[in-house]
Amino acid sequence: MTDREAIDLLRAMVSTPSVSGDEAALAALLVDAMRRVGLNAAIDGAGNAVGATSGDPLHSQPDTTDVVLLGHMDTVPGDVPVREENGRLYGRGSVDAKGPLAAFIAAATRVEMPDGVRLVVIGAVEEETPTSRGARAVIDRYSPAACIIGEPSGTDGVTIGYKGRLVVRYSLERSSAHTAGPAPSAADEGIRWWQSVLNDCRTLCPAESSPFDSLQANVRSLMTHHDGLADCIEMVAGFRLPPGLAPEHVEAVCTRHSGGASVEFVGRERAVVADRGSPVVRALNAGVRALGTRPRLLLKTGTSDMNVVAPAWRCPIAAYGPGDSGLDHTPDEHIEIDAFLRSIQVLTHALPALAGEIAGVPA
Repeated sequence: MTDREAIDLLRAMVSTPSVSGDEAALAALLVDAMRRVGLNAAIDGAGNAVGATSGDPLHSQPDTTDVVLLGHMDTVPGDVPVREENGRLYGRGSVDAKGPLAAFIAAATRVEMPDGVRLVVIGAVEEETPTSRGARAVIDRYSPAACIIGEPSGTDGVTIGYKGRLVVRYSLERSSAHTAGPAPSAADEGIRWWQSVLNDCRTLCPAESSPFDSLQANVRSLMTHHDGLADCIEMVAGFRLPPGLAPEHVEAVCTRHSGGASVEFVGRERAVVADRGSPVVRALNAGVRALGTRPRLLLKTGTSDMNVVAPAWRCPIAAYGPGDSGLDHTPDEHIEIDAFLRSIQVLTHALPALAGEIAGVPA
């Protein structure tokens, strides 16, 4: 795949809406594009678009070792008009994470893998939701020797860690009472619950922790309703968990203060930190250096599909991809086209070295 073809693919991807749960059109586009450049490609039962340099893309192959390049197709909602200006491609998903996924596909067409090793490129569904349905669907299908997650790190950045996550839904309904009476409203109860949770959560991490090693908590939505008979509050709150703090610890705090309210939990993910000396990190670092820049190792306060697959696959892993993650989910989301092309060069240098180490042959 030439640079021009890679840019055209990225533009087509960004121009195809793919909000979480509605990725089918993009999956079809990617399968067609991967087949046209020589990859074996298909859509799996979860809706993931999967391509492989050899064999059946949807299944591990006997006597073949997989290197998985796991990106995601879905985006958060929001219309960012697709346009090119001053060497930048604007559009929802250009950074998070269609740029990294397009770079994976382009690089997979340019490298020659040693005998017995293949690349498997996965465009997963629903990474932007707590379900992570696409990543969970492939956990038992592959047992890769190495994995690179497609997330924006900048062309010179390699991400080795992500914080964990927990999402809680709090709801309380009670009979209406006169506002002049002594009984607190449902909203009062919800606010008191949240403050009690925050107070207890402060004891779970040292006070002077770094952002990556701290517990972050915020209210994502809050709605109240009063119809004259019932007084209700519904609140969704999210937690970002540092290494060593399990979701169960925060669940216990939320439940302990819930009183008669309902608390439900989704998106349980532990923090993950990869080995900075692993073959994946070494290969990506070497690819960055080959372009004359100094690699940076990053720890992210968000989560990714790395949180899902790393504990299951237990293989060398890291995240890499073009784009400024500070533009994720913003109205100004855009990717620099030159940076996108440089990331393909990094991957084209890194993947043969990684595969050669796995196969025990020189790159």
